Amino acid sequence: MKTIRTPADEAEARALQDELRGLVVRDEPGPPPGTGRVTGVDVAYDDERDIVAAAAVVLDAATLDVVEEATAVGRVSFPYVPGLLAFREIPTVLAALESLTSDPGLVVCDGYGLAHPRRFGLAAHLGVVTGLPSIGVAKNPFTFSYEPPGTRRGDSSPLLADDGEEVGAALRTRDGVKPVFVSVGHRVDLPTARAHTLRLTPRYRLPESTRRADALCRRALREATAATAAPPGAAPDGRE
Repeated sequence: MKTIRTPADEAEARALQDELRGLVVRDEPGPPPGTGRVTGVDVAYDDERDIVAAAAVVLDAATLDVVEEATAVGRVSFPYVPGLLAFREIPTVLAALESLTSDPGLVVCDGYGLAHPRRFGLAAHLGVVTGLPSIGVAKNPFTFSYEPPGTRRGDSSPLLADDGEEVGAALRTRDGVKPVFVSVGHRVDLPTARAHTLRLTPRYRLPESTRRADALCRRALREATAATAAPPGAAPDGRE
């Protein structure tokens, strides 16, 4: 795993993003769907307290049974800047991943990889710094366009940038239900990313990895904010 440094400002963050983007591997197919482990990661914020909670949920790729779960809670260390969201999330997500005792296998992010204005979303960023194969499965197409795929589960259509570059796929995971938006992150190709997404969505629109990580990080955030809440009548930081 690469050493992570927190950029001091937006300019340094963009320079670091440019540096890391050059390390993305796109010529590997990735692990075969239904084999090994798949790990969902997600985060939840408490903006008033500047707290972020991350969850990592490891699933058996064949059965989708939970193998292991881990959470981490930290302080938001970088301001919100469009296109640089990963810098707010990466430290806490890495802390959750590092506390796992299981091999994460493929990492599935609730977000983007190549489908990002700077072609380096969270899935790509996380893949590069961990060395793990990674994909992004998002709920909306961000700034990109697509033709609606067919209405049946498994139908897909290209997700396109303004210049026509294919940055991902709109993928129908349930008959007649709004598609999800799949993009590669690191060490996985797009056909494999689509296939993994279908394996992870046997009953719902969103991958089981994402659903479970979302619930877990929200619970971790509730517990963390409850623990830091001051008792009635006390100063917010416990001091007089």
